[in-house]
Amino acid sequence: MPIRLPSTLPAFQVLKDEGVMVMSEELAASQDIRPLRVALLNLMPKKIQTENQFARLIGATPLQIDFQLIRMSEHQTRNTAAAHMEAFYRPFQEVKDEKFDGLVITGAPIEHLEFEEVTYWDELKEVMDWTQTNVHSTFGVCWGGMAMINHFHGVRKHLLPAKAFGCFRHTNLAPASPYLNGFSDDCVIPVSRWTEMRQDEIDAAPGLTTLLGSDEVGPALVEDPGHRALYIFNHFEYDSDTLKQEYDRDVANGTPINVPGNYYPDDDPSQKPQNRWRSHAHLLYGNWINQIYQTTPYEISRIGH
Repeated sequence: MPIRLPSTLPAFQVLKDEGVMVMSEELAASQDIRPLRVALLNLMPKKIQTENQFARLIGATPLQIDFQLIRMSEHQTRNTAAAHMEAFYRPFQEVKDEKFDGLVITGAPIEHLEFEEVTYWDELKEVMDWTQTNVHSTFGVCWGGMAMINHFHGVRKHLLPAKAFGCFRHTNLAPASPYLNGFSDDCVIPVSRWTEMRQDEIDAAPGLTTLLGSDEVGPALVEDPGHRALYIFNHFEYDSDTLKQEYDRDVANGTPINVPGNYYPDDDPSQKPQNRWRSHAHLLYGNWINQIYQTTPYEISRIGH
């Protein structure tokens, strides 16, 4: 089954051209099946790029996915056309009475701020509490994952002396986890952040299990069954050239930045980057969707009971 998207959403044609199965809302409505309702709370400035990245991974399963886009109610983006936001996004306050099988909370380029300094922190706390009654499984990504683990467990983020930037090898710490079904003993994940979560502090929080971790950049994927959540602090969803875009942007702006490690052949930015994480990215998000499908109530109204 395909992912269900509005036919006018840019991701619809992008994914169709890539061979990902997509279905218009009109055609999906003709099928006698309950699709999984999966929402994306998109906090990234490049909304369309982020939509494409997550829709690509979530749509690569044999299940029909009803993909919804959510934004913070008061925060206004400066990087995406207002017409796009108006056409495809609903503010959280408009959807808070609805139920979802899955929710992804993305990262945001605000790591230098304390959580309480973020302009929409109060509403995001409301969202995170709302997931406990209205969402079956939540996936916090990068800053979104850091926000969730801080909100539910008080685990702090720590500023790094230099940006963790590049592709880093991570160890599979829980091979029996259903979320890591099909994973190798290790895998490469793109990393782009100025902060870190520390393993000893995660270990001190009851009920958390680290599934993927790195000696170089620390814990990466954490399971929180008590809150029906996963937290990943790195970027499996990245396109092949996303780190290149970030590097080129900083170079053009005169911002001090290292060449992303283990990304370009011979660490040479004039070479084409190599994607060595795509297969594991599809495995992880496919396993997450599969776990939702196996455990979510058929009657969506029973989510949270």
